Amino acid sequence: MVRGKTQMRRIENATSRQVTFSKRRNGLLKKAFELSVLCDAEVALIIFSPRGKLYEFASSSMQATIERYRRHTKDNQINNKSVIEQNMQHLKHETANMMKKIELLEVSKRKLLGEGLGACSIEELQQIEQQLERSVSSIRARKTQVFKEQIEQLKEKEKVLAAENARLCEKCGAQSVQPLNGQRENLGYPESCLSSDVETDLFIGPPERRAKRLPAQN
Repeated sequence: MVRGKTQMRRIENATSRQVTFSKRRNGLLKKAFELSVLCDAEVALIIFSPRGKLYEFASSSMQATIERYRRHTKDNQINNKSVIEQNMQHLKHETANMMKKIELLEVSKRKLLGEGLGACSIEELQQIEQQLERSVSSIRARKTQVFKEQIEQLKEKEKVLAAENARLCEKCGAQSVQPLNGQRENLGYPESCLSSDVETDLFIGPPERRAKRLPAQN
């Protein structure tokens, strides 16, 4: 079972609070003395009780230690201020350099667009022309590469479509009806209609004469 951290708060009971203050104060004064002796450190400790009573310890002189502390704090403030000023100067210098670079880039951009060429010398114009030619060559090379990639994609698409077309043709050929070899196909007509005895001669005339003619043919 993991116990949570106990929150430190003020002791409400006055007697218990006073007893705790006395114990912790004596322990703190003892630790300050041991630190100054064992480590040869300059230690100054100031404690005010809840009633305003002063308790202090100094390994050498309390006033000398306080003055030393003040000087050290003041020196730190001066050093910090000096560091801040140096950083500000550095940032200003960097900003000025960046502004100059931006201005030069803007001038170069205008020249590449064909603007502000009046003050350019022959050498500068030749440099601009060579730079533009290199740019055009790079653009054309990239354009050619893009065309090649598109052509390859279209070829792959053509292969896919050709394969799909072949598959559909094969499917349609398998489902088509194959004609019979030398046989007539019965499409649902009666057998009498398919007999070879059916009269196929053409006769023009009244029905009576046609009827009389039929026995003669037999």
